Amino acid sequence: MDLESGRPFWSVRNGLIRSYPRLQSRIAADVLIVGAGITGALIADELTRAGFQVVVLDRRDVAGGSTSASTALLQYEMDSSLRELQEWCGPEAAKALYWSGLQSIDHLQKLCSELPDSGGFQARPSLYLASSPDDLEDLQKECHARQVDGLPVEFWGESAIRSAFDFSAPGALFSQGGGQVDPYRLTHALLTRVTAGGGRVFDRTPVRDHEANGSGVRFRTERGEVTAQWAIIAAGYESESFLPQPVASLHSTFAFVSDSQSEFPGWHERCLIWETARPYLYLRTTPDGRLLAGGEDTWFRNARVRDRLLPSRIARLEARVRAMFPRIDFAVDYAWAGTFAETKDGLPFIGPHPQCPGLLFAMCYGGNGITFSVLAAAVLREHLQGRKHPLAEWVAFGRPSLDRAARG
Repeated sequence: MDLESGRPFWSVRNGLIRSYPRLQSRIAADVLIVGAGITGALIADELTRAGFQVVVLDRRDVAGGSTSASTALLQYEMDSSLRELQEWCGPEAAKALYWSGLQSIDHLQKLCSELPDSGGFQARPSLYLASSPDDLEDLQKECHARQVDGLPVEFWGESAIRSAFDFSAPGALFSQGGGQVDPYRLTHALLTRVTAGGGRVFDRTPVRDHEANGSGVRFRTERGEVTAQWAIIAAGYESESFLPQPVASLHSTFAFVSDSQSEFPGWHERCLIWETARPYLYLRTTPDGRLLAGGEDTWFRNARVRDRLLPSRIARLEARVRAMFPRIDFAVDYAWAGTFAETKDGLPFIGPHPQCPGLLFAMCYGGNGITFSVLAAAVLREHLQGRKHPLAEWVAFGRPSLDRAARG
């Protein structure tokens, strides 16, 4: 699948950080990870540090698929609200799921501080805007629900927004605990540590076929073969090719990054910004002082249709951002389109599938892909060590929240 088009900023800015070989022999490991994007890298790092022998395969260059197109906003907030999850999962599970987002961002910050390359991690608050007055009541109720659960959020009215930003909105939730990262750099930094710890990484190595038996799995490539006790499928939206039926819907999103700015007038604390409308506009800045905006999502039909839409969708995004920040005189430097997936309840699929022996999945879909990937690393490590993570049942295939979300 063609996962991105245009000129994704992260790969342009960073270039080829490190080269990895193709697999051209028969090797064995405890765990094979299919996918060398940010999800596979976080899992490989977690398992290597836990003492597992890991092999990572990718059909593209490392971080060359959806990771290169990710805008990498790190939010504890999910595409599904806390109140929706309370209805679908129950209040205690919903609280734990939302708190896991904060814990994942804390974990990422600590992890990045340990690496020689921090991956451009920066802590940032987030602003969740009411797109229209009709959204205000639900937003106030959502704020109350989060505050009851102890989450770091406050409600801002229109006057508070006007005093901190160059735009206005009927209301907003202002939350602490978010962040942003360069996912391309972080993926390479993590896999560098994996290889230093004895793991092996091979890119430009497509999987041709695989089989499972009583002793493990065998994955064949064009010139090599990997046998392992388990295989973890962390291939983003291409992971569904390993499943008997699809579990998510595909969409296209569009993004651009500006030229470098010396300052961002009218943008309080350079916070992450998103909104209640669906699809939603989302904004952040980069460590080298650029404005990054995305949105204008549409159903994914094929890559050619998506790519034809790129100029018009970027023009619409640019117009919206200029209206919000009239004092930021920016030019669009790079623009791109990417493919992403959504699940019915906004939660990832992590763990075994009853019809896929020997395989574990890390399908970290939606706007929380990186924080879900941190959760996936913990859930899968626990599974491989013979334990059950407290949130495993709520990210499993066949979880009850899927049917409740579909009915809702």
